[in-house]
Amino acid sequence: MTQLETPLDPTAPRLSPEAARRAARNAGALAISTVIAKGLQFLWQLALARWLGSGDYGIYGTIGALLAIGQAIPEFGMGMIVVRDVATRAADAGRYLAATLVMQPVLAGAAYGVLLVAAWLLGYDATLRSLLAFAALSLLVDALGNMAYNQLIAFERMAITALISVVHVAALVALGAGALAAGGGLVALYGAILSAGVLRSAAMWLALRRTGVRPRFPVSRTIARGLVINGAPLALASFLTLAYQHTDKLITTAMLGEDRTGQLTAAFVISFGVIELLSTTVLVAVFPLMSRTYSDGMRALFEFMIEKLAFFNLLISLPIALVIALLSVPLSGLLFGPDYTRTASVLQVLIWYTVVTMVGNVFAQALLVENRQRRTLIIRASGLAVNVALNIALLPLIGVAGAAVASLLAELMVLAGLVSSFRFPADWWARVRSHLWRMALAGAGMAAAIVLLRGVSPVLAGATGAAVYLALVLVLGAIAPDDWDLIYRLVMAMPGGAWVGRWWKRELA
Repeated sequence: MTQLETPLDPTAPRLSPEAARRAARNAGALAISTVIAKGLQFLWQLALARWLGSGDYGIYGTIGALLAIGQAIPEFGMGMIVVRDVATRAADAGRYLAATLVMQPVLAGAAYGVLLVAAWLLGYDATLRSLLAFAALSLLVDALGNMAYNQLIAFERMAITALISVVHVAALVALGAGALAAGGGLVALYGAILSAGVLRSAAMWLALRRTGVRPRFPVSRTIARGLVINGAPLALASFLTLAYQHTDKLITTAMLGEDRTGQLTAAFVISFGVIELLSTTVLVAVFPLMSRTYSDGMRALFEFMIEKLAFFNLLISLPIALVIALLSVPLSGLLFGPDYTRTASVLQVLIWYTVVTMVGNVFAQALLVENRQRRTLIIRASGLAVNVALNIALLPLIGVAGAAVASLLAELMVLAGLVSSFRFPADWWARVRSHLWRMALAGAGMAAAIVLLRGVSPVLAGATGAAVYLALVLVLGAIAPDDWDLIYRLVMAMPGGAWVGRWWKRELA
């Protein structure tokens, strides 16, 4: 069975049934676990927002932002490099594991010190800095778990990583709720988070042992040098990405205080929840396949995968953004309560950041597969500079909503840089533009339905808008025949595909 087969359009490549089944199986396992894990996390964040109040939730969000940025240091771009290389050279898995086992704990210690200094330079009070010193122990714990996780992903053991992720979140919620219920406050909460992290790391290593992969010492200088050289640009790009994703919270805390940061954090809960649930799941699942496709010289198939992933991310994220943006006021009140009155205005802007990010992530991953990390670095650095400048300018003028505007504008610039850096085939724009304007018309129809009905019932407005969008997408033909072909192959390869096939039958060329 070849990887390229003749599609409905004979000039366009597509995934073979075997590749489609593998990608669908991985995506299915990740999708199920992600829905459960992210669903639990989302509910947990809602509970935390109400339990802690906007002030303490702002402290929680600030520390979370610092930890998210700090994670780029122990990771040092190694994760994606390990997945990419081990996926194509499985015999070297033990050598890569040994290298990361030596290097990443040292980097975690360096990250710990950097975060404490950063909190002091930003002028945060002693309480926040003390909490950070305790919470930042998770950098080492997570680094140990992540190096095993990356190996499992490279071997496409998504089912076991998915199970561990669900158990980890369940343990975190149970331990965290118990700690807060006992009156322990933020200190006890971070103790629960650390405990759940230890359980996750132990489970990942036990799962890795079952694959037969063991660290192979001594550490290969060639592999270690390769991880440093190839990972450094990616690490800096990741650091810059996380910095401009979370710098809003850090600057808001410094300029407006923890209460306003709590409002911003609540909006980020929804926006990033959508990104992680829909975009990250699929991209992690298909990354090994993308790497093999590119390394095997199948450029046409690689370009096809990138084009379709970007299109479907936009197709799915657009209606979600419209519902959230147009119904942000009742949605914020329902989810977070009366303490978060400013969250709606932030969310109206920030949710469009989600759409842009979901599309941009596809092209960022494509550049990684092409080993063009340095290009990504330049783009991310520019995005961070724009984000910081806009935050400083807009926060005093329009308050916490300025942080959302800064993130959106910076991400739009990053998207433009990523898309322009990818080497599209000559006819790609002519092929996709007709589908884009059809999608835009479907979105306009959906927005009109929501605006007309939101005064009657937000639930009715959202449901009707979604139905209008789906109907217009189908009627206008926004999904091309080869798109349907790909969807059909993936659905048939997923669990339950045989049942779906009883009523959905499609002739494949």
